[in-house]
Amino acid sequence: MRSRHLRMPALSLTLVAVLAACGGGNSEAPQSSEAASPAGGSQKIDPATTGDLKGTVVINGPAPENTPIKMNADPMCLRAAKGPQFQETYKVGSDGRSLGNVFVYVKDGLGNFVYDQPSEPVTLNQEGCHYIPHVFGIRVGQPLEIVNSDATLHNIHGIPKSNQEFNQGQPMQGMKTTHTFTVPEVMVPFKCDVHGWMNSYVGVMTHPFFAVSDADGKFEIKGLPAGTYTIEAWHEALGTVTQTVTITAKGSADLNFTLDVAKATATN
Repeated sequence: MRSRHLRMPALSLTLVAVLAACGGGNSEAPQSSEAASPAGGSQKIDPATTGDLKGTVVINGPAPENTPIKMNADPMCLRAAKGPQFQETYKVGSDGRSLGNVFVYVKDGLGNFVYDQPSEPVTLNQEGCHYIPHVFGIRVGQPLEIVNSDATLHNIHGIPKSNQEFNQGQPMQGMKTTHTFTVPEVMVPFKCDVHGWMNSYVGVMTHPFFAVSDADGKFEIKGLPAGTYTIEAWHEALGTVTQTVTITAKGSADLNFTLDVAKATATN
């Protein structure tokens, strides 16, 4: 009788082993709703006093080649690839200069405004053995829904400096995990410990004034209160560059960033 109570079903043992192998054993500590709430100000934004910011991000020379990805170790990834695969470090437009996947945000100058807290989640998908999107933004306390759309084992390993590190395994297709960040941080990298080429970055903000440049290098931040701001553009290999811009009520300002390709050479 005693030995029967001590036996564990084979399926349970297998699942435990899989989760441990991909880091699923590092469960997150519970986060209180109070800890997940962003630091709020006291002044509400008057829409009549706001303006818009738009611009482009370019590079000052030919971008380095993206590193080829070899998916041979996972047959499912190889089948999903449908042709040669490359890292997404340099998302260069057809003109050879415009740069996508650059996180642009208000770094300083907002003062003491209060913002509505978004409740809808931001989704980070694992599809075709890639993280989608590659670069994105989220608010402090906003749910991040991590989805495994592949019929293979993935894990999401967040490696922040200010927030809590987490490592969650998703061995089955359709699995979902929700995570929230408690403090602002630019940027938080993600990686998959199972598929070493998979990586992604998120900017965690207390305010809604951020954007990611598209394939043509364009970005837009709407509804900024009138004032003077420090705007920063961040790229995973080319570093950061900042500029100052003044927004007028119901006005529109243009701001263009140029990132230095030499920085990529210096860091490699």
